[in-house]
Amino acid sequence: MREINRMALVRAIQRIPGQSRAELAKETGLTKSTVSLLVQDLIEAGWLVESDIQATGAIGRRPTPIFLDGVRLAMIGAEISVESQSISALTVSLTGDVINGSQEPLPSTQPADVIERLAHLIASLVRQSEQDGRELLGIGIGVPGAVLDQQGMVKMAPNFAWRDVALQSALAQELESLGVTGLRIQVQNDYDVAALSEYEFGSPPQPDPLIYLGLGIGVGAGIIVRDRLFLGAEGFAGEVGHSILQLEGPVCSCGRKGCAETFIGLRAISTQIIGHAGDLIPVDTIRHLLDRNDEAAILAVRRAGHYLGVLIQNLWTYFNPGRIVLGGPSCELGAPFLDAAQACLERYSQDCGLPLPEIQLSRFGSRSVAVGAAALVKHALLRPLDLRFRIQ
Repeated sequence: MREINRMALVRAIQRIPGQSRAELAKETGLTKSTVSLLVQDLIEAGWLVESDIQATGAIGRRPTPIFLDGVRLAMIGAEISVESQSISALTVSLTGDVINGSQEPLPSTQPADVIERLAHLIASLVRQSEQDGRELLGIGIGVPGAVLDQQGMVKMAPNFAWRDVALQSALAQELESLGVTGLRIQVQNDYDVAALSEYEFGSPPQPDPLIYLGLGIGVGAGIIVRDRLFLGAEGFAGEVGHSILQLEGPVCSCGRKGCAETFIGLRAISTQIIGHAGDLIPVDTIRHLLDRNDEAAILAVRRAGHYLGVLIQNLWTYFNPGRIVLGGPSCELGAPFLDAAQACLERYSQDCGLPLPEIQLSRFGSRSVAVGAAALVKHALLRPLDLRFRIQ
């Protein structure tokens, strides 16, 4: 119960920074004496920090405002990226500031090779944190695939041809061989954790539901509902790239026909530009073609943007979100892509006579997944009753 109350106070400060002890007692329903003891405990543990007491100019002083401490505690977040064919790891503070980080190309797509290199990147950040006197709360990993989060297993990552990869246990063994022990490791889908980057580190108040829509080679969503990451019965929720936008449409990598990914993904855009299925065109190359007013590129990107608008309209209808965040490399295609989506959405909005939800670009850009993987650690710790994250 003590831990539940401690984390309730941290969540309250995250929602409304700068509250005093008296305000925290009123919001949480805890007694003032209990709040005072727990706040002092959290300050000593590095979770919270007090600001300077400010004089009012009259008798007495203002209550001391309390904030999350962005200095003493941190999490490590890592990404295995199919988009950039790289692995990266970051040290992130409780307030979402990136402290240290590194990135390198994938050594191969073989799980053992990837896990070995990832372990070295993480071990280096652990040593740096020790030198800086910063305590680490855990390690989060974002991967482009379906994850059984309670086991830390990548059930399927099609773009790497991974199936049933025991990432959590294998990484723990590699880290132990490098002298890193005692840090809990959590594994989750890349776009699920990207949603957490916006939710845990965004400016309060946070909208709920919140949807992060990741756009790249694949198309997927991370969904926050009622202060929790929505994962579905087996952890596979959010695979919106495989929702059907056209009956008997193009064949998708998943085997179905007419999936959203076959209209919006970068492979679909590349196919439209080339005129037939072929090599994947890098985002930078597509942008160069757009800058040159290449007609095929403009039409392909606008077409993908239109279908993005259709997909967002469906998500809007399904979840009635307070905010939809767009992220992933396809967002770098800019106006031809995003304006086409906006135009499509506005037509739907006018047809039904309802205002659109708030739509914005990811605040962390290309770092969304790695920062979100760190946010996964924080998200689990702040909710000690969430049994999905308490199973060891």
